Amino acid sequence: MKKSIKEQKTVFIILLSNIFIAFLGIGLIIPVMPSFMNIMNLSGSTMGYLVAVFAISQLMISPFAGRWADRFGRKKMIVFGLLIFSISELIFGLGTHVSILYLSRILGGISAAFIMPAVTAYVADITTLEERSKAMGYVSASISTGFIIGPGAGGFISGYGIRMPFFFAAALAFLAAVSSVFILKESLPKKEREQLLSNTKESNFFKDLKKSIHPVYFIAFIIVFVLAFGLSAYETVFSLFSDHKFGFTPKDIATIITISSIVAVIIQVLLFGKLVNKLGEKRVIQLCLITGAVLAFVSAVISGFLAVLLVTCFIFLAFDLLRPALTTFLSKVAGNQQGFVAGMNSTYTSLGNIFGPALGGILFDVNIHYPFLFAGIVMIVGLSLTMVWKEKTNEGSALNEPL
Repeated sequence: MKKSIKEQKTVFIILLSNIFIAFLGIGLIIPVMPSFMNIMNLSGSTMGYLVAVFAISQLMISPFAGRWADRFGRKKMIVFGLLIFSISELIFGLGTHVSILYLSRILGGISAAFIMPAVTAYVADITTLEERSKAMGYVSASISTGFIIGPGAGGFISGYGIRMPFFFAAALAFLAAVSSVFILKESLPKKEREQLLSNTKESNFFKDLKKSIHPVYFIAFIIVFVLAFGLSAYETVFSLFSDHKFGFTPKDIATIITISSIVAVIIQVLLFGKLVNKLGEKRVIQLCLITGAVLAFVSAVISGFLAVLLVTCFIFLAFDLLRPALTTFLSKVAGNQQGFVAGMNSTYTSLGNIFGPALGGILFDVNIHYPFLFAGIVMIVGLSLTMVWKEKTNEGSALNEPL
């Protein structure tokens, strides 16, 4: 029995590592953006599109990838996803034309779509109902950590060469794929997967999207979009802004993002539970949106390394507290619709990751301060929407009714 528990922990660690590596790749591009802009003479909008195209391909493939995980098996999807990710990073590292960079990011989005639902399904297969929420919390933390640490890691590795972060990520993903081949076993027999597939055949992405406007949780999904939009827009433009306005190097940018990430994660671990118990999810979400909006405006007027570091620390903290507060809120009102809500959570996150970088890049070309100002306005709109939650959050039972 002891051995099986040890094996399960090893499998779980491999799964968390795999999804962490996948989302690390989203952020790796950010600190080297200014250098790529200069080398290849690219505009801010093009750099925003390079980040957005990852989320577009992920969004398009995700509805199919979930079913493929049932049809072909979780292990195969994870391994293939990691291999595609490795190829995408290698292509980006070798690319000398913008079309190659787009191809790389498209493949990266496909790989994330392969890996994420397969890992989530695998975790659900190997955990009991009592363990599942905690396990899914670890999965969510791995995604968030990968996305936030990516820029810092990319900046430090770029000290050895501007293309080195991508070669590093390619090698890491390849090693993860190989280790998954030998360590992971298929979590469900083929017959059980086929039964799951038949049970979910009626699921339709557009029907699910229509269901997501149910008043019980639609505002929460909009806040999920606002969170993803704000974080991705801020991270996409941050390195360009820091380079153009202050002349920060990739290592300076990496230092700011890494310190901010570490501070935010530590405070999240120590204070999140206490904050939610004292204030409730709704007030924590509102506090985070207010903080994010104010600091987005402040970002446009500050100057100096320490001031930028301080503001970035608090912005990352606001985003890091907002994400689990939203996830907890959604899980509480989801009832027996947990799978649907989780899927829509991912969909609205992807939409935010598409529009945030794209609009951020376009606005950056107009004025380097506009992306921060616009992100602040978006968060204020999100904050105003939370004011109607009082009447809606007590209707969780409605989720168990046909929509």
